[in-house]
Amino acid sequence: MLLNPVISKLAGKRVVLASASPRRQDILTNVGLRFEVVPSWFKETLDKSVFSAPYEYAVETAKQKALEVARRMHMKHLKTPDIVIGADTIVTLEDAILEKPVDKQDAYNMLSRLSGKEHSVFTGVAIVHCKSQEDNQLETDVFDFYEETKVKFADLSEDLLWEYVHSGEPMDKAGGYGIQSLGGMLVERVHGDFLNVVGFPLNHFCKKLAEIYYPPSKQTINRIKHDSIPYVETFENLSDIEQDCCVKSEALNAKTGIQEKCNYAFKNKSSNVTVPDTAALQNGIPERSSDHLQLPANIIQLLDGFKASKTLFAACKLKVFDKLKDKRALKAEDIADEINASLCGTEKLLDACVALGLLEKTHQVTVVYSNTEAANTFLACDSEFSIHEYIIHSNDHMWPLFTHLEFAVKEGTCQKQRVFEKSTHGLIHDTHLCNQDRRKNFMAANHGMMKITAKDVATAFDLFKYASACDLGGCTGALAHDLIQIYPNMKVNVFDLPGVIENVCHFQPEHFDSSRISFTSGNFLEDNLPEADLYILSRVVHDLTDEKLNCLLQKISDACHLDRSALLLAEIVLDEEKREPRALLQSLSMSEGKQRSGSEYRRLLQSYGFTNVLVRKTGNLLDAVLAFKS
Repeated sequence: MLLNPVISKLAGKRVVLASASPRRQDILTNVGLRFEVVPSWFKETLDKSVFSAPYEYAVETAKQKALEVARRMHMKHLKTPDIVIGADTIVTLEDAILEKPVDKQDAYNMLSRLSGKEHSVFTGVAIVHCKSQEDNQLETDVFDFYEETKVKFADLSEDLLWEYVHSGEPMDKAGGYGIQSLGGMLVERVHGDFLNVVGFPLNHFCKKLAEIYYPPSKQTINRIKHDSIPYVETFENLSDIEQDCCVKSEALNAKTGIQEKCNYAFKNKSSNVTVPDTAALQNGIPERSSDHLQLPANIIQLLDGFKASKTLFAACKLKVFDKLKDKRALKAEDIADEINASLCGTEKLLDACVALGLLEKTHQVTVVYSNTEAANTFLACDSEFSIHEYIIHSNDHMWPLFTHLEFAVKEGTCQKQRVFEKSTHGLIHDTHLCNQDRRKNFMAANHGMMKITAKDVATAFDLFKYASACDLGGCTGALAHDLIQIYPNMKVNVFDLPGVIENVCHFQPEHFDSSRISFTSGNFLEDNLPEADLYILSRVVHDLTDEKLNCLLQKISDACHLDRSALLLAEIVLDEEKREPRALLQSLSMSEGKQRSGSEYRRLLQSYGFTNVLVRKTGNLLDAVLAFKS
């Protein structure tokens, strides 16, 4: 492959992708590049008006993304990367830049503008070489390029556009579409690099690496110094051995005459480079051949994945993020005292959280740790959108189940009995108290998860015509609260088991509107269902046996009035090819039910008289399915 000749040049180097895009990660992983992912925090707020061409904006954004990661890893993480790769993809129509839509209406407007027209997709890519000097200063050399691909959309109807918008796919993609997925149905033709439209121009990237690592033996090059980064001697070009061989090498910058943009000042400097024969030794060891086998990055990540999950679980269990909330910064010894833990263990846990992007580490008079914005928002116990209890539930209940996965696979059954009987063997428990505590913990976990995803479920479809809703198994009413805020004419009845209803008072917001939300005790498998225009099942269907599901869906179907009632499901919807991991991994818990794809939900619900079934991928923890009787 085109990239293989330079793979050996990157062996042993810390290569970082400054992007959270799974599409870019897949493209680079598939060609055998080993790298770690550190998403950039650079705010994409550059003034577009100062750029003479759209591609310049994409290139500059990619460059600043990569530089931000390089600086952060050097100063905060104390892990200077060797190479940072940044990328930014934009869609342009008549020189107007279309980035990621801010909401569904914005996505629809973008796609309407593209309908029937040809547009350009530009991806700017920056390859930043980094080196730390003895005085802890960082030097970078930047190589950048861009790729353009022309894409022609078919003439698209309003219904088709809204169907695509409601799928949730446009929301994290430049121009509001993903050509590699459902968005491919919008495209009539492509002229140029298809992967560039997906998000990364692999062919051009490979050629650029070849230019960097296999240039002519002598070449005049320009070097760039960024004002905000101190200037030092940099990057040892092709291999570490070049220093040992007394070959003076400096990193290349293939682009000369770079103009000043957005007050990012550059200084140019030139020198000569001598490139050794490609059979040269690296650090005295013969260079690896291009067909040398390397362990794929995704396997390496999977090997360590459970450690990362357990690090998050332990930090939440010890309430590390609570100690650091509200922009508080503490030394490791102070945190160790507050969580009643050893200093050495605490330091290791904190540094691991820094590496995972959960905490920040700052060098002041001494080293202090603080929460990231995400940790303050989602991981501290008392934040509005905290998933702390859901994480604790995952640690206490899901983690033990998955440690017995091989037994679950062999037996095809859930391992709750094996796990929890073993953990309580030989102990005397107050069963009622134990069940009460478990119930409250489960409710807290469910409440945290639903608060994160409820709004996306509630807005996946237009529900304004439904005056009443019944949330079957609605637990704390988290979804109900979002429904009444979004639909001012709707009233919601939360129907759940008596043991759940008696505890819902602990989860109600300060301004609870009891005139529009009611809670009713009952068992939806045994009791008559309350009347409603809209019935809701959140995270219920996947957990029921065929017999129980048949009973429940028949009861709901019988309760629904023709042309007036509907059923809303909130579940993880499998992709049709069953390749997306989240729902598939969830299914390994071996519950009594099963995860389903959109087409499987359609067939299931149609068998109970719901002839019109719509499926929406929300991009959140749960997707939505709306079924009508007609």
